[in-house]
Amino acid sequence: MNSFTHTSVNWSDTLTGQALLFGVLAKNIYQYPEKQWVDSLVAEDIFAEVPFASEQADVIAGLNLLQQWSQANRGGISPDAFEAIRIDHTRLFLGPGKVLAAPWESVYFTEERLVFQQQTLLVRGWYSRFGLELVKLHQEPDDHIGLELEFLAHLARLGLQSLEANESKRFEELLDAQRKFLTEHLLKWASIWCGLVLQHAHTDFYRGMAHLTKGSLLELADILAVAIPEPVKTKSYD
Repeated sequence: MNSFTHTSVNWSDTLTGQALLFGVLAKNIYQYPEKQWVDSLVAEDIFAEVPFASEQADVIAGLNLLQQWSQANRGGISPDAFEAIRIDHTRLFLGPGKVLAAPWESVYFTEERLVFQQQTLLVRGWYSRFGLELVKLHQEPDDHIGLELEFLAHLARLGLQSLEANESKRFEELLDAQRKFLTEHLLKWASIWCGLVLQHAHTDFYRGMAHLTKGSLLELADILAVAIPEPVKTKSYD
């Protein structure tokens, strides 16, 4: 059945919610924490609810953690609490030393834990085909999980534009792009990354992000009728 006319999914609401949630996840995972942004998450009560995948078990678990975190910082995040988030981000995603939850796809496909490998170039090709411009192109790996989540948000926004313009062929192309990108990339390794964050994070902030990421990807796969592939098997992330 043509997805454009499929009445069982409210595509406008679904894609709007997807774009919002994946965009927030992308920024929180990719960006080194900034005080103004973190304060705004609390002040605007961003985690009071989610606009997408609200019935997924992992999303519920993540939201509970983030609501507790928000409540604990309701009067304004303290210097110590903010520093804890920055330290966690560094430990998990940057180093120095062993990166505990490497955020780059190619690491999970090479025993040597290398970046800028085949996966990086394949992902870059996806971004280019659908007009996602990276600020740090050629300066850092394109296959950072934050950037891959932002790409899914980007495809959702393009899908909304095609709905508004009544461009059914373009709409189907964009849904198919999401299916293929999920199958070829995120669904092969993101669950491993989420597990590593849950294992090593010291803050509810990043534990919550890992749960939300896992649940939102499972929900998107279900909506788009994408089979969950076997995750990549390598010892590189042990």
